[in-house]
Parts: sequence; C-alpha cells; structure tokens
Amino acid sequence: MDNTLINTLDVEQLTVPSFIEANTVPVQLLEIQHNHIIPVYVKDNEPLISHADFINATGEVVSNLFQHEIITHPHIRVSHPIKGRVPEAKDKPAKQLEEWEKTLYYERLMFVVEIPTIQETIEGNTLSLTIGGVKSYSHDNLYNRKGADEHFTVFIGFQNKVCTNLCVWTDGLKAKVKVRNITQLMQELHQLIVQYRVEQQVKILRKLPEYVLTEHQFATLIGRCKLYQYLPSEQKKGIQPLTFGDTQISTIARDYYQDYNFSRSQSGEISLWNVYNLFTGANKSSYIDTFLPRSVNATSFVEELVLNMDQGSTNWFLN
Repeated sequence: MDNTLINTLDVEQLTVPSFIEANTVPVQLLEIQHNHIIPVYVKDNEPLISHADFINATGEVVSNLFQHEIITHPHIRVSHPIKGRVPEAKDKPAKQLEEWEKTLYYERLMFVVEIPTIQETIEGNTLSLTIGGVKSYSHDNLYNRKGADEHFTVFIGFQNKVCTNLCVWTDGLKAKVKVRNITQLMQELHQLIVQYRVEQQVKILRKLPEYVLTEHQFATLIGRCKLYQYLPSEQKKGIQPLTFGDTQISTIARDYYQDYNFSRSQSGEISLWNVYNLFTGANKSSYIDTFLPRSVNATSFVEELVLNMDQGSTNWFLN
C-alpha cells in the first residue's frame, strides 16, 4: 500500500463512529511507527512482528489483490498500554518525566482497511468490503527466542457505513494464525482473502429483511438470551451458542426502542436485518480479544433463526 496514503492523517477516523469502542483509543499509524517501542524476545533481544509491520503487511497484500480499487487509510484502535522509561530517568518521579524519557507500546491492537469501491446496498444501508486484523502480545511467549510462534487474527467481511458495524462470518475469519515471520503472515492473509466467498455472504444478508419478528417474539428472544447465560451446561447442548453478555443483551433491548436506524416499526415488528444490526452494534462494547468471535457469533445466531423459520422448526430462543 502506498506509504503516503496509509500514513496520512485520516480525518474521517476522528469524525465517524468507531467500529469498536470498549476500552480502546484511536491511534495513527505514523504514531505507532515513530513513537511506540517494539517488544522483543527476552532470550535474544530480537523483535517480534510490530503492530506497524502487521498493518503495512496487510496493506501490501490488499493492494496487490485489489489493484484497481480504492483502499482507505487504516482505522486503528489500541488498548492495554505498556509504559516504561529510558534508563537515564530510572530514578525520576513519574510526574517529573519528560516526554522523551517515556516509552510506550500497546499490548492489543485492532485495525481495519476499507475498500469503498466494493459495495453492496441492503435496506438503504451501504456495506463496504473491509479487511483487518487483531494482535495481542499477551498470546506470545516473550521469554522465548526469535522463531517462536507469534499469534495473530485476520478477517474479511463487510462494514455497514450507516453505523460502522462489522459483519464477519466464520469463513471470513482466521482466529488463531501462528507464524514465525512476516512472510508467513502475509501468506495467511492472502489465502483468507482469496478463499472468501463474497457472493454467498451477501446473499445471506439480503435475505434478512424478509424475516420479521413480532414484538412478542422479540421479547421472547431477549428473555431467552438472558436466560441462556445461566442455563446448566447440559441444557445448553443442542442450543445455538450465544456469547453475548448480559450488558450487551440489555443494550439490544434498549435499542429495539431507541436506535435511530434499526429500532422497531410502529407496529412493534422488527426485521432480522435490524435484529442483526442491533447485535453487531452491541458488540462494539466488546474488548479487542472477544470482538471478532462475537461478531461471528452474531452472524451464526441470526442465520440459525433464518434456518428455523424457513423449516418451520422450533428455535429455543423464540419459543
């Protein structure tokens, strides 16, 4: 990806809602490249793959595969800052530290790049193809030597531009990528993108507005979602898994009435397209480590509702 493009301050990132919130903060790639230190392996002082290298490698793969498309600047969110100081300042009180005496890197990062020239429209909502990744150094053994496995997550899906909700499917996610160098990481991402079935995912999304829940059905759904968390393990067998927590389910219930884009109709009915977006919207409160698995869970959860409604079969969450 062109360095001038990817390093330019992205004003849009500061003005639109974020794809994830929780305990994250936005950061620019230029800041990561020049101001953040890079973790190293303790035994040989060799660097791990840095956040900046991960983002730039993704940009290179995306640029090679989508040579004739527009690719946006990366939108980056980070969490869990690891602070330090230079040796010269080891005896200084923290409040007296100069900026040049401080060191910093973030343990966890998530970023997305968007391809706005590859779009779909559903119910008046524009969806853009989006590619990104997650890195958490907490999954790496820093007490090892260079050449040990480094852990990454990469994904491809769509972002709803109305609300920046991410739509991610199982086959658009590689959650446990283990590599030993940047070349292997790029190969994993390349394989994910090439094998991603865009048409099939869009076909599923286009079906969702056709399915409608009554107010009573939605109330049953929310109640069952809350009950599910407390079911004994034996009773959960055979029920579609749900990884959303109580706070997020409460957010979905609130937004059934209050969300500007995806709330109920005047009659109280709500389409599964809106339900899906209430789930993906509530997912923004997830931490970086759980965000993508929950995003996939939201998709599979709603797909199961569609399947049961098509077949006229019983769904535990609706009955």
